[in-house]
Amino acid sequence: MDSPGYNCFVDRDKMDAAIQDLGPKELSCTELQELKQLARQGYWARSYALRGKVYQRLIRDIPCRTVTPDASVYSDIVGKIVGKHSSSSLPLPEFVDNTQVPSYCLNTRGEGAVRKILLCIANQFPDISFCPALPSIVALLLHYSIDEAECFEKACRILACNDPSKKLIDQSFLAFESSCMTFGDLVNKYCQAAHKLMVAVSEDVLQVYADWQRWLFGELPLSYFARVFDVFLVEGYKVLYRVALAILKFFHKVKAGQPLESDNVKQDIRTFVKDIAKTVSPEKLLEKAFAIRLFSRKEIQLLQMANEKALKQKGITVKQKRQFVHLAVHAENFHSEIVSVKEMRDIWSWVPERFALCQPLLLFSSLQHGYSLTRFYFQCEGHEPTLLLIKTTQKEVCGAYLSTDWRERNKFGGKLGFFGTGECFVFRLQPEVQRYEWVVIKHPELTKPGSLETTTTPSPLCHSMSSDPTDRLSPFLAARHFNLPSKTESMFMAGGNDCLIIGGGGGQALYIDGELNRGRTGHCDTFNNQPLCSENFLIAAVEAWAFQDPDTH
Repeated sequence: MDSPGYNCFVDRDKMDAAIQDLGPKELSCTELQELKQLARQGYWARSYALRGKVYQRLIRDIPCRTVTPDASVYSDIVGKIVGKHSSSSLPLPEFVDNTQVPSYCLNTRGEGAVRKILLCIANQFPDISFCPALPSIVALLLHYSIDEAECFEKACRILACNDPSKKLIDQSFLAFESSCMTFGDLVNKYCQAAHKLMVAVSEDVLQVYADWQRWLFGELPLSYFARVFDVFLVEGYKVLYRVALAILKFFHKVKAGQPLESDNVKQDIRTFVKDIAKTVSPEKLLEKAFAIRLFSRKEIQLLQMANEKALKQKGITVKQKRQFVHLAVHAENFHSEIVSVKEMRDIWSWVPERFALCQPLLLFSSLQHGYSLTRFYFQCEGHEPTLLLIKTTQKEVCGAYLSTDWRERNKFGGKLGFFGTGECFVFRLQPEVQRYEWVVIKHPELTKPGSLETTTTPSPLCHSMSSDPTDRLSPFLAARHFNLPSKTESMFMAGGNDCLIIGGGGGQALYIDGELNRGRTGHCDTFNNQPLCSENFLIAAVEAWAFQDPDTH
């Protein structure tokens, strides 16, 4: 079979070896749902010519700002910007953050063209301050463009997308960093075994998760990245999270029980992704990615916004040296009657990323403040989230991460009422470690259809996403966002004068009496947990901890 009509930027021999051209030449479908299925199945992945036509159509249909640079702009500015430099010696814009141009079977001319296009984009988009994914996107689009100007126009349309419900590419460090935190949160919920490995082998787990976009935009071989990009153009940013989670699941599956090749897990994952063809096909990678039942796009946007807000409050809006997350719990100034430094660090690895850089602040200790629930509330009010730790007289240790300020209990007029969000979880540390999250995370089938995956119509909430986050925004994983069959799946926390309850429906994960003397634990519908310690227990000590920004000492 003859080689397909590659353009002048492609190394034909490398391309023939990388992607076979065997597929259909036309695509007649117009319905989004059908297009989604065809993209996931790789319908146009087998035809170089058809993929080019589909990219042209999908990118043409992206809603963009009124003034979006097109091919004619490129023709006007490229000579002035590039000057007499040879393409291969052109510097890359600062916003790519030292990311190299991936070869992706491009010849020398093609690699030089990517540099020229990136410099022209930098000229036309002065607001872009951080975008390490862009070299890979431009390099791929160059394959399916008749010339540099057309490739420039396609990349500009992706960057200029103005649909607030359709995020495509991070263009600032704030957006990039909050995406890394959001990815860490998703790993913590959907890849718990891999997360446990990352915490065990890395000094700073956030540093590992900060690399997630590089796995996709840079390390993945061309045939894999093109398949991911096919679906990304149809479905948007959420696809990237899915594929990165699938990569981590495969990495854990291959590496579990084996010694890692270096003492740098970040480098080990990069090497694994670069050589992913030894482990899994593009089809299997996407199959695994779409088997993960992620939260809705709306819910992920809320999480992303909460992370952005936390970064802004910490003043982290430009690239800077990271703090080690493990050092959030300092051995020299941390003291608890219930848990060790190592145990507190384990708990810290479970909390949402926006609080992982915070340091533990003791709010209440029964040994210091007395065994009084009233005093417990008094010490905790005004803090959100909080961590509850309990030690029994049998030396069992359990507790709960509680998303919401205990002041919320006052809204029920003295009656016992449940509040909180799906970020709450319960756990035990002794005799063995076990965490139980909101039941909906592991069993999304409990929600009625349509509540986990968004429809194609943007909700009014999505339109509010374009403005700055405010406290009025609906919280991430608020139960009202989900079509739950009954209230028993969302009984997170409740507090009255004579008892405190965590988890409800069919039982309680934790019940503590008003004297902080006795408690009980059992299975509950909200967390689908086993008893956290002896079912009826006497309390030796209770502590409540807050999350304090390191700069507020």
